Amino acid sequence: MDAIESLPFIRSELFLIGAFFVISCLDFFVKNKSWLGWLSFVLLVAAFLLSPDFYPDEGLFFNYYVWDSFTFFFKVVVYLTVGLTLLASLTYRNIPEKVRGEYYALLLVMVPLLTFMGGVTNLLMVFLVIESVSLTSYLLTGFQKFDKLSSEASLKYLLFGSVSSAIMLFGMSLLFGATGTVELEKIGASISQLQSAEFSSLVLVGMILVLVGIGFKISMVPFHLWAPDVYQGAPTPIAGFLTVAPKALGFAVLIRVLVLAFPALTGQWLRLLTVLSILTMTAGNLIAISQSNVKRLIAYSSIAQAGYILVGIATASELGFQATLIYILAYLFTNLGAFFTVLAIEYNTGSSDLEAYNGLSLRSPLLALALAIFLLSLAGIPPLVGFIAKVYIFSAAIKINSAVLAVAIALNSALAAYYYFKVVKAMYLTPASIPYGKFQNPLSIKIAVCAALIGTVAIGIWPMQMIRLAEQSLTALPLF
Repeated sequence: MDAIESLPFIRSELFLIGAFFVISCLDFFVKNKSWLGWLSFVLLVAAFLLSPDFYPDEGLFFNYYVWDSFTFFFKVVVYLTVGLTLLASLTYRNIPEKVRGEYYALLLVMVPLLTFMGGVTNLLMVFLVIESVSLTSYLLTGFQKFDKLSSEASLKYLLFGSVSSAIMLFGMSLLFGATGTVELEKIGASISQLQSAEFSSLVLVGMILVLVGIGFKISMVPFHLWAPDVYQGAPTPIAGFLTVAPKALGFAVLIRVLVLAFPALTGQWLRLLTVLSILTMTAGNLIAISQSNVKRLIAYSSIAQAGYILVGIATASELGFQATLIYILAYLFTNLGAFFTVLAIEYNTGSSDLEAYNGLSLRSPLLALALAIFLLSLAGIPPLVGFIAKVYIFSAAIKINSAVLAVAIALNSALAAYYYFKVVKAMYLTPASIPYGKFQNPLSIKIAVCAALIGTVAIGIWPMQMIRLAEQSLTALPLF
């Protein structure tokens, strides 16, 4: 399909690009910047309602991008994440008032970039959208311009991101040299016909280098070192956003690349991802145990969660990919909810250290209950949505008779429960050492926390809609 015929299928994204310019222009005239935040949220909802209601039979923009059920699934993830982040950001005090309009505009422009990331079918487009998302993420991370931690986080993110992008681009050039094409499906067809051992080695090296680049985006061990510092230094709403949306879309790219470009190398990447998933969940959980800052603790937890999500892909099965999508949706509500609750507590205490959570159940029973539910969901306790996600991931490992993966999941889940309950213990069993006044939170953060809480509890009790959405999303992919 040519460019003109393709435009109606990206009308949501075109609308949001227009919204970006509207917010940027209004920023010069509107003094109360919170109005721009609410307007951005309304425009985001309007954009989602403009989504096409059917899927074309061919690729868009000369097959550089596809609009299918898989892309739609990740579009839902993106809009939910950005919408809730916009609401939470209205509360955040540490962004200078004069740049808040730019902040909201950048969050809006992230939506089309992330949506495109979910539907790319061409190595050139993979690189362009990943870099566009990364550049915008660097800006959002450093928005607390006068905070040394924020500036340091942005610089580290930029340096690590630049190196990983160079490695990924080099891997793509090797794949192009070996196959003569940048289209994922054609690469897959060419690899299956390669006879020369020399070219097969070139393709294998190219695949590994591309996986390194994507591994950075999803904070996979050993490419995770940037994540804790970035999540701690970034504005708290952006830390929550970065742990969910770019990471989820990184998994979307990973699945498409592996399924379309490397089905002939399934044996190789399956073994590689099995090892990396175990390393990722284990390293994240082990380091999280020693953290005394709750924001940093959840940051390491998010690395471990990436390991669980990788398990589904490492099984190279339909159930495994379905488990991955279910886990991503569950992770969206629980991790965002945890970060937003941390933001609400930070709003009242000015700290995210574990000591500030002592006796929270007496000072703010509802916030303590909400954070406890999110942490229990991350630990995989029934009847919350995290339990459903863990069951699917565990089932996928059992179905392929991988005792190693199953044992790793079980042991790491027990390990994670220890440091999650450490926070719960502080809130409910440890008396406060510093007196704090009555907790007060604006409407926007209450809506964001409640929405995440409803998703965590309701989908855990009635999960069939989420399961059906994941099943339908996979019909667009040629699975094994």
